[in-house]
Amino acid sequence: MTDMASLKKYKFMFIVGSQDLYGEDVLKKVNEHAKIMADGFNSDAAIPCTVTYHPVVRNSDEIYSAIVEANNDPACCGVITWMHTFSPSKMWIKGLNALQKPYLHINTQFNRDIPWDSIDMDFMNLNQSAHGDREHGFIAARMRLKEKVISGWWKDERFRVRVGGWMRAAVGAFESRRLRVLRISDNMRSVAVTEGDKVEAQIKLGWQVDHYGVEDIVRLVDEVTEAEIDAQMAEYKKYYDMDTGNIEAVRYQAREEVAIKKFMDKEKFGAFHTNFEDLQQLRQLPGLAAQDLMRQGYGFGAEGDWKVAALLKVMMSMTADLDCGTAFMEDYTYNFDRACGMNMGSHMLEVCPSVACDRPKIQVFPLGIGNREDPARLTFKAKPGPAVLVTLIDMGDRFRMIENDVVCQKQEHDMPKLPVAAVLWKPLPDLETSAEAWMYAGGAHHSVLSYGLTDTEMRDFAEIMGIEYIHIG
Repeated sequence: MTDMASLKKYKFMFIVGSQDLYGEDVLKKVNEHAKIMADGFNSDAAIPCTVTYHPVVRNSDEIYSAIVEANNDPACCGVITWMHTFSPSKMWIKGLNALQKPYLHINTQFNRDIPWDSIDMDFMNLNQSAHGDREHGFIAARMRLKEKVISGWWKDERFRVRVGGWMRAAVGAFESRRLRVLRISDNMRSVAVTEGDKVEAQIKLGWQVDHYGVEDIVRLVDEVTEAEIDAQMAEYKKYYDMDTGNIEAVRYQAREEVAIKKFMDKEKFGAFHTNFEDLQQLRQLPGLAAQDLMRQGYGFGAEGDWKVAALLKVMMSMTADLDCGTAFMEDYTYNFDRACGMNMGSHMLEVCPSVACDRPKIQVFPLGIGNREDPARLTFKAKPGPAVLVTLIDMGDRFRMIENDVVCQKQEHDMPKLPVAAVLWKPLPDLETSAEAWMYAGGAHHSVLSYGLTDTEMRDFAEIMGIEYIHIG
């Protein structure tokens, strides 16, 4: 799997436009300013990725060359353009026609304030973003490009936060386009919303979704050694508290996790799903195993839901540098109190521990479905805070992303007869309105919950990928 420690490995080429009209002194100053700005971005924690400086481009050939360089750089996730001076936009057509990466146009200027006492035509020749960027904006609109525009002073905190948010969306697009999803068995029988067009998903989103039989995993499970299980048990001890006497059930989950991870790493899968209806010789439905794999950054979906497994992996990649929490989720039950309408989400065994408010516990309890041994799972209550709930559905002729702003609540009550990991949230604007809007839009009962992303990043991702987007909030 990829290194999830930081987003600094992802690069964005900073291409600053001008022209030869103004002379070498002006172009030299443009380059100086562009380098200072790139260094400033890279020193700010609000900018999660690396901005790479590119010398000023002055004509069509230089623009085309810079964009081809960005296209061909396997670490480049997008380009950022800015017109320091006026840069006639017909020069940009050839390059922008070739652009294959996400595209951010920043409308800024090096100086914040108008220098009233010293402003002259030399200053105006150098600092023409106010109309140079409008010329650039026109050609992007005329060419119907997928362009994000962010306006503001380049040192302003809000401006940099917005740029950083767009970068996260572009990183999601980058990882989406190289994601491989492992289907262990098929979808849950008779369920509609987990179905989807896998060919269109690969064309539109880049997801290569491949099926393997449960037997392919069973063989690897049988080959796991006791030493490997011991090593995995030691990992569990680092992150979780053992709250069961049924250690053998926990060791079997460790065995399943080792096998699934081996298979995914060998075949370069970043996400996977299971299906409790088809376990073959597996003695337990992967619970703790799936949860701990999510902790490590693998995407997961239950009941054959390959779309939400892939979406979880993408959203994890967008926040890989943040200690925020991102989890597979299923709507479980409502609290219809008009003064405090809430939704409780969970799943039988498979909620990521990254959203836990306290150290999770490993417990073993019977599972009423699957007809297998009692599975080990992590149980916990989720942390409070603002979050987004996101799902992706196949509408037959297009993919639709649906996002609901939510506020996760501190769960005051215990659930002694429902031993699961659970998240309690207030949907915005309220429970009834959000539920109705979600259902009108066709939202699934499976989704991804993220404390680190907002409507803005998810909307930017959908725009980059060219899919429909609906916001409920």
